[in-house]
Amino acid sequence: MSGATLSHYAQYYGIRGSAAALRRLSFEQAGAIGERIGMLGYKPLGIRRAVVERQVAAAFPGLTGQEVARIARASYASLGRTTIETALLPTYSREQVLSLVEEVTGWELVDRALAEGRGCMIVTGHLGNWELGGSYVAARGVPLEAVARRMENPLFDRYLTETRRRIGMTVIHDADAVRRVPRALREQHSVAFLIDQGAVGLASTWVPFFGRYAKTPRGPAVFALRLRAPLLFACALRRPNGRFVLHFEEVPVEQTGTLDADVDRIVASYTSTLERWVRRAPEQYFWHHRRWKHQRPGTPPELGDPS
Repeated sequence: MSGATLSHYAQYYGIRGSAAALRRLSFEQAGAIGERIGMLGYKPLGIRRAVVERQVAAAFPGLTGQEVARIARASYASLGRTTIETALLPTYSREQVLSLVEEVTGWELVDRALAEGRGCMIVTGHLGNWELGGSYVAARGVPLEAVARRMENPLFDRYLTETRRRIGMTVIHDADAVRRVPRALREQHSVAFLIDQGAVGLASTWVPFFGRYAKTPRGPAVFALRLRAPLLFACALRRPNGRFVLHFEEVPVEQTGTLDADVDRIVASYTSTLERWVRRAPEQYFWHHRRWKHQRPGTPPELGDPS
């Protein structure tokens, strides 16, 4: 494939080979192996360990060093488990996907939003198993399109796009979002966005996240205002037994006539909602991404990237 390096091929076939080997195991057994693999990233490999611990400490300044290390270590385990779970999802039937979620709160909000006839937008973050959350919505019979950035590894990007398609999700790459999201909503589909990674070139605003300014995508707020589409927040949290509880809640969309102010208020609202859920399960959050890396010039150090 054009643009793929030897390193990309090594990563891709390593992941595919691991997933193939684990398909004979139960969801819980495979996830447990993924957890142990993830833990290797924390120790002895130390992959982004300093970043993870620094960000956990910044988000929870009252924690001791031992408590920070516990959350950081658990986040590696959660990421490893989530990665393997996601690799297995395409091999699961609709009934198997539904069985992985043992409780749903707020599904009536999805039904109510779709009944309005303008589609539905769902925002979430890298918390729990976000891919499972999307596949569950699709398994419930809701047409779902997910806005996603292209990955650096083109082989894995194609694989993940195909994986999402097989579990009922259509991928909209962010470069195509302006054109394709309105069409999806007009067709009364749901459109999902991950809202906790800022990127160069992506329309964003800076809003507080754990007390520090985080560059956050504006797209969901703009679409909600311009297309009058209902906006929901969702997250799928893992329980100790390996099954999940899926939460939905409404994000208020109010128009005052000042577009920029309205957009900023909505972005701040869904970001604070994500923060509230991360506080409930910090061990299941993706602390490996430098959430506060991109800052506006002049941001005070105590409000910017913890370094």
